[in-house]
Amino acid sequence: MTDTTDTVGVAGERIRSIIERVERIEEEIKDLMETKKEIFAEAKGEGLDVKVLKEILKLRKQDKDERDEQESLLEVYLRAMDAPAPVAQAA
Repeated sequence: MTDTTDTVGVAGERIRSIIERVERIEEEIKDLMETKKEIFAEAKGEGLDVKVLKEILKLRKQDKDERDEQESLLEVYLRAMDAPAPVAQAA
């Protein structure tokens, strides 16, 4: 019969290693998010519209076909909103 303390010890070391790696990554993510925030603050300080910059980032993540389709739909919807409403016919 195997001693369970040996198994727990080995598993415990592995668990600790994984947890510590994830904690390091979380700290790096936190630092990166802070840097991202600073970059947007810098852009805002230069008079750039941060909301527009974020929209550009969102669009650049899409593939070209998806972006083209979204732009086409946006154009169609905007034109539909600008079109005169149909006049109701009196009965």
